[in-house]
Amino acid sequence: MQNVSVAAEGLLGHPAIVGSAEIARVAGLVGDPARAAMLDALMDGREHSAGELARRAGVTASTASGHLSRLLAGRLVLCGVHGRERRYRLASAEVAAAFEALGRIAPAAEIRSLRAANRRAQLRVARTCYDHLAGWVGVGVTDALLARGALGLRDGGYELSAAGEKLLRRIGVDVADARGRRRSFALACLDLTERRPHLAGALGAALADTAIANGWLLRRQDGRALTVTPAGRSALRREFGIDLERLVR
Repeated sequence: MQNVSVAAEGLLGHPAIVGSAEIARVAGLVGDPARAAMLDALMDGREHSAGELARRAGVTASTASGHLSRLLAGRLVLCGVHGRERRYRLASAEVAAAFEALGRIAPAAEIRSLRAANRRAQLRVARTCYDHLAGWVGVGVTDALLARGALGLRDGGYELSAAGEKLLRRIGVDVADARGRRRSFALACLDLTERRPHLAGALGAALADTAIANGWLLRRQDGRALTVTPAGRSALRREFGIDLERLVR
């Protein structure tokens, strides 16, 4: 079996060498509503232009530029140049994990419109949690893998069995590539809405990539919610025993 690292990937490093001032500086960066909105937009695991992040945060382009400069200086985001356009992404999976953890302790936003209610429902069914699957689909797939012995619990994370590796390879997951990535292989990430773990780490990212490449899930342009296609509903039922219609009801 593939051994799994038990340590959560932390944003700030080992607590013994992190002072309260350093924690306060990071908290101050995340604590601004506009910067928090930008980080939330980047939680879909993709790159976004400054203009798109400004729109998502509800600020002007010049204000967004200042916020992004601070996030860059704080090493929470990275910037890449594509022609004449600069695009931003989260600096690492550690940043994503820290931001997601804050979401679990923050009070839920008040629903004031049908659009907001629909968006929350879509996020709960299926979404990306940075680069892996979350929501009912993410938790359901993880539960199915555990029930079938494809995954086993180990020190707060997961290990992949030989049968599990065969199952994932059959649906197209590149397990060897996931093992070779410079990050933890299979982590348990507590789901923001379901309050139960879903599969994260390199293996979780590879599974999400495969589900999207297979056409089972479609990315949306307006956030990290994922649309489950008819082919995806069939695949979830066939491969993992998940009846999404019954789950949603």
